[in-house]
Amino acid sequence: MKLGKSRYKEIVRFIATLKPTRQCMKRLMERFPCQSPSTLLSIFSQEYQKLMKKTHSRHHTTEAVEHYYSRYLKDVTENPSAPILLDLANEVDFSPALMARIILERFLQDQDGPAPSKPVLNSMLRDPSLIPDPVLANQVHQCIVNDCCNGPWVDSIKHSVGYEHEVLLREKLIERGLAFLDEDQLRNKGYDKTPDVILEVPIAVDGHVIHWIESKASFGDENSHSTYLQEQFWSYWNRFGPGLVIYWHGFIEELDCNRERGILLKDEFPDNIVTLLDCTAQESGHGFHAEGKTEKSQETM
Repeated sequence: MKLGKSRYKEIVRFIATLKPTRQCMKRLMERFPCQSPSTLLSIFSQEYQKLMKKTHSRHHTTEAVEHYYSRYLKDVTENPSAPILLDLANEVDFSPALMARIILERFLQDQDGPAPSKPVLNSMLRDPSLIPDPVLANQVHQCIVNDCCNGPWVDSIKHSVGYEHEVLLREKLIERGLAFLDEDQLRNKGYDKTPDVILEVPIAVDGHVIHWIESKASFGDENSHSTYLQEQFWSYWNRFGPGLVIYWHGFIEELDCNRERGILLKDEFPDNIVTLLDCTAQESGHGFHAEGKTEKSQETM
């Protein structure tokens, strides 16, 4: 779904009033019922990630960590069944999953002395039952399941959704009978940085030649698209020629401004593909019906 910049900004302003909990998506969908839930979730996640990057250092100072940890110890003594860490994270406008990580790391330092290794910390966040304190394990679990933007569960979902859309792209290409090389095949050929698909025979979309296709299971906002252009898309263009980027969850329509330079944006697999076979058949048809040339312009690659 393509969004005009003004509509996108309206959604972003509303998102700024929400907390990163599961309930926020209900409010967001009620406010913008005409927008796809996956589009709204993707925009919300991107905006919250931006906020977390801006405030990350503030929540990780020694003073902040000690304050959060002493607050947790005090409140858990008074009411261990209450969602203490989740409430604390919402109170200070911080990601519940990241708050759980801070408190867990500080707790493990109390237990063992030195800071826990990253693999140990990550394994406990993925499976809170590994945490030696059952009360803290429950608190961490509450934070993980109620954070729709951060944490191991969200990372797994994002990875699965990204892979699902890569599979969808390959299925669409196979349905159309288009020959292509995917990322794994390209790596085996020695390429180190490639798009998801390189077409062995170029196609045309909206009158533009396409040599490669990149799948993005996210919403294309200005920040992410600018980063992708600099780190991925232009390098693909330099190596393989013009290409197509599919933002499956939509994008700001004003960003589709590089078509003449060789990068097209779509929010779904295009249905107006012109192949070399189509062109050959059309040329053959024109050869037999020369008088029909003025009735239908010839599509070319």
